[in-house]
Amino acid sequence: MAREIQAALPPGPLHCVVVLKSAIFFAVDLVRSLGREATLGFISAASYGEGTESGGRVRLGLEAAGQVEGRHVFLIDDILDTGHTLLAAREALRGLRPASLRTCVLLDKPSRRRVKIEADHAGFTIEDVFVVGYGLDCAEAYRTLPDIRAYRPDGPDTEEKPG
Repeated sequence: MAREIQAALPPGPLHCVVVLKSAIFFAVDLVRSLGREATLGFISAASYGEGTESGGRVRLGLEAAGQVEGRHVFLIDDILDTGHTLLAAREALRGLRPASLRTCVLLDKPSRRRVKIEADHAGFTIEDVFVVGYGLDCAEAYRTLPDIRAYRPDGPDTEEKPG
């Protein structure tokens, strides 16, 4: 995935903007594997609250996005589900006038899409199952699991991996 992304990114300094909190594990691993100098910025986005269903309303915080204007920006998120979060984040960053803007998600769940958007890069396409681990959470729980697991109300699945 890193080779594909590296080939698609413009040359020169890169500014990676990470959607907190869930994309942080993926983003750190990905940025390291790109093998080029990059600065990091962060945006907060919330659409799930305490449940497993996105409400469709996205609250964004851009305070820590860093200097975006005139820079090559790479937006990194954990999962592309309904599309509301990635769309809102992309449009907010576009409003800050980057030189270029590309998007990347670890997981793509196209069956849940509610708005017209695709990520420029996606690691894996998964079925319509709620997942936790490797940064993804359910009401702040399970975020630090070392891998991604299907979530069930009685806890994350310890046998099956989504896919």
